[in-house]
Amino acid sequence: MSTSPSVAIRASARSSSASRTVTGVSGATPSGARISSGQSRPCIAMTSSTTRSTPAWVATTPVPRTEDPRARQVMVQDLPSLVWASNLVVEFHTPQWTPAAPAVADRLVLDLDPGAPATVVDCCRVALHLRERLAADGLESFAKTSGSKGLHLLVPVVPTPSERVSAYAKRLAVEAGAELPRLVTHRMTRALRAGKVFVDHSQNAAARTTATPCTLRARERPAVSAPVTWEEVEACASPADLAFLMGDIAPRLERYGELLGPLFDAGRAGDVP
Repeated sequence: MSTSPSVAIRASARSSSASRTVTGVSGATPSGARISSGQSRPCIAMTSSTTRSTPAWVATTPVPRTEDPRARQVMVQDLPSLVWASNLVVEFHTPQWTPAAPAVADRLVLDLDPGAPATVVDCCRVALHLRERLAADGLESFAKTSGSKGLHLLVPVVPTPSERVSAYAKRLAVEAGAELPRLVTHRMTRALRAGKVFVDHSQNAAARTTATPCTLRARERPAVSAPVTWEEVEACASPADLAFLMGDIAPRLERYGELLGPLFDAGRAGDVP
């Protein structure tokens, strides 16, 4: 097992960014990507069986949609459990629901993925379009970098069955493709994505997960899925403008505070049309 995850968390813990990562995964059942010999592995569910020696002080919860009544999944609820989990995986992914209500989403996500030669600059144009579209339905949206090439839009919603949230997210993606046909596609087929932004709505499915805010990504450089302001999205003129590494996060937290805090405020959640 690589030691890089624990090093990353220790570096974060010296500031306040580890606590923000706890906020992103608190009460959730994360999955994660492991690193072995410098190569990232696919995301794995952090179950008691996959972690083998889960300490008694790390909370677990039954795994939904399984026929094994003994299966339990790890919950990251505080800094100690985050530090422990960080020695198992380098990046964290979480579903759009909590263990208390499996498959009932309390947020919507749209993953904006640019197909070369499109970049995150094009994703920003699409994000601004979607922000206005969501606002027309009474929904507030927030942005973060994917930690790779694109952007994620996150929307707090009143707890709603994942199937209904997924249907609405797909409708938004299809509409964006019709309104911005030279810039957007809602289809996953790679041949259709060159030079366009793929609006991936599929991560709203109950079985899917999304990179957690402030998580490291399993990349050659320690890139972070970083919350950003709408002013930064509007001003983005180069991919470098929204490329953040581990060392950038603590100063950003000091400057901007918890940009995604409203996601955890039930009073900011809107009804899914």
